[in-house]
Amino acid sequence: MSDVDLVLIHPPSVYDFRQRAGLPGSGPLSDLIPSSPIFEMYPLGLLTLTSYLEARGLRVRIVNLALRMLLDRAFDPRAFLAKLKPKLFGLDFHWLPHAHGALEVAHLLKELHPQIPVALGGLSSSYYFRELLARPEVDFIIRGDCAEEPLYQLMEALAGRRPLGEVPNLAWKEDGLMRANQLGYIPDSLDYADLRPDRLIKQVLRYRDRLSLTPYHGWWRNPVMAIFTVKGCTHSCATCGGSREAYARVAGRGRPAFRSPESVLKNILDLAEISRGPIFLIGDIRQPGESYAQELLRLIRRHKLRNELIFELFSPASREFLAELGASVRNWTVEFSPESHDPDLRAVHDPTAIYSNEELEETIAMALAAGCHRFDLFFLIGLSGQTYRSVLATVDYAGELFRRFDRRLSCFISPLGPFLDPGSRAFESPESLGYKLFARTLEEHRQLLLAPTWEGMLNYETAWLSREELVRATYDAAERLNALKLEHRRISASQAQAVAARLARARALHPHLRQKREMGEKEPIPQVPGPKTSSLLCDKRELAWPAHLLHFRPLGIFRQLLRCC
Repeated sequence: MSDVDLVLIHPPSVYDFRQRAGLPGSGPLSDLIPSSPIFEMYPLGLLTLTSYLEARGLRVRIVNLALRMLLDRAFDPRAFLAKLKPKLFGLDFHWLPHAHGALEVAHLLKELHPQIPVALGGLSSSYYFRELLARPEVDFIIRGDCAEEPLYQLMEALAGRRPLGEVPNLAWKEDGLMRANQLGYIPDSLDYADLRPDRLIKQVLRYRDRLSLTPYHGWWRNPVMAIFTVKGCTHSCATCGGSREAYARVAGRGRPAFRSPESVLKNILDLAEISRGPIFLIGDIRQPGESYAQELLRLIRRHKLRNELIFELFSPASREFLAELGASVRNWTVEFSPESHDPDLRAVHDPTAIYSNEELEETIAMALAAGCHRFDLFFLIGLSGQTYRSVLATVDYAGELFRRFDRRLSCFISPLGPFLDPGSRAFESPESLGYKLFARTLEEHRQLLLAPTWEGMLNYETAWLSREELVRATYDAAERLNALKLEHRRISASQAQAVAARLARARALHPHLRQKREMGEKEPIPQVPGPKTSSLLCDKRELAWPAHLLHFRPLGIFRQLLRCC
């Protein structure tokens, strides 16, 4: 008998990255997220899946295979996976950059355990479910954005307690034919599943495997935790697979599902009990309406939290909202992605968020005046209508903001990539927005991941910037922004010098890398940066929050253990 019912595995972006001379897609494509270029950060959904299923009597184990392979070159994934014998293997295939790794791990699992079924889930799995089920290594696809109940019912079906045809959101193969049930499970609230850190602590002890539950490389030094306040979106960002149109197309979601203020607070308190680290509330808490945001902040205010809370803004905020935020939260950060300095480009990218630079700047000023600890702005390269000159003008605008505001304001810029998201407006109707796609199918994206350059990995270019010009604009913008950060004391001289050196090396390598791509060579050569170094476009420490002498709360961990035992 197996001691585990379900093993949830997070694969690397490219499975055999350790056997290649360089990393898959090395370059700036993961610079502004916690992961390295192999995208070892697993989706938050694995945690809610675990909590939901274990509350119903199932034993679940999470394995961050990507991180184990990244940190230990002696680690043998084949030998490790061969020892696992659950009733079902689950692979997350949420982000398309896992197109190679997810399929290779599925193939390996089927080779090692031909009698154990393999299921995939996530938005990319949902979009490409037909192409996935045509492959012999894939048995089931859980479609949609909420897999907890469908996966539970699939486990029931595998135990003979219900037919597969009754499992909502399930696609599978039967007698060589593809079957797809309706997207019948689309909950209108997220309150049904919590993170439950106590169950994760118990899992670490049960399997004596702390590394497999670690979210990403460097997490123990910078333990950012997150809570989804929403699934779906009210915005229509052209390239985003999480936009309103993409969720409707891929997950059948006509409107967003929100976590209630009471449920958000519960999850915040559970995380704050075990950690002093920052907690990221994913999604603009104003999306359900001002009354929702006010109620959530009122509940938070009662508890006088010391943890840094990170809030997203999708559009400028009112003075009243920011004042309420400042009065309710002791330590807080704002993350805002205006994408460009040009309001006209912003309006093309997201017609549901039209605002002026004056409104953006007023929001920054009011947030800082209300006590905001840090305000991060993120800009993109590769927008519809964006020229090389416009990219550099965005960096110049960042310099103007640095001059106007104090060091709490930070700015970042990166290329849009590696892929336009399937289901997004730009992916479905690229010509209407001036995009040209180099990949449509899952297999075509899988092959792009093996390109020897990050330029060759991009699945798009625009009518205004070719892939080669996107690279040049990226390096030029990064160099200029790096100099501005040094000038305005956002970074130290040593940080600026290190970023400049990496950019210079990347420029020097680029002609050779491009030549290899044009010759059709797919084997990467050493690139910048490696998995344990800073990112290319900035110092990744800029994205971290202040460290504590002791990040975790032993007494809180002990209390949570008592609850689940």
